[in-house]
Amino acid sequence: MNIPSDLKYTKDHEWVKIEGDVVTVGITDFAQGELGDIVYVEVETLDETLEAEEIFGTVEAVKTVSDLFLPVSGEIIEFNEALEDQPETVNTDPYGDGWMIKVKCSDVSQFDNLMSAEDYKALIGA
Repeated sequence: MNIPSDLKYTKDHEWVKIEGDVVTVGITDFAQGELGDIVYVEVETLDETLEAEEIFGTVEAVKTVSDLFLPVSGEIIEFNEALEDQPETVNTDPYGDGWMIKVKCSDVSQFDNLMSAEDYKALIGA
């Protein structure tokens, strides 16, 4: 299982890449594996400001639909539009081309609340 050590993680199986006050968010390799074949990613919160742990979208797989939770408070400034035509990219490259959104974080101290790779491994029993 792929759990990059340079990312932060949430209990809801999102990963977070931090670059200044902008974070890139996607779902983990573990999450995409549990969901199965992803057929649709929906994010209708572009240009909205949300609080941490609010739902920013959904991911639909063959067998289920799951909510996506924002790991930090801020404005959703970008959606990975490539996922509209190729949602399966989340399965094949969850930490690369399968990213979902970029957020301008309103409080960078919230990064301290996110899990390290080691903490995430413990959460999922890896």
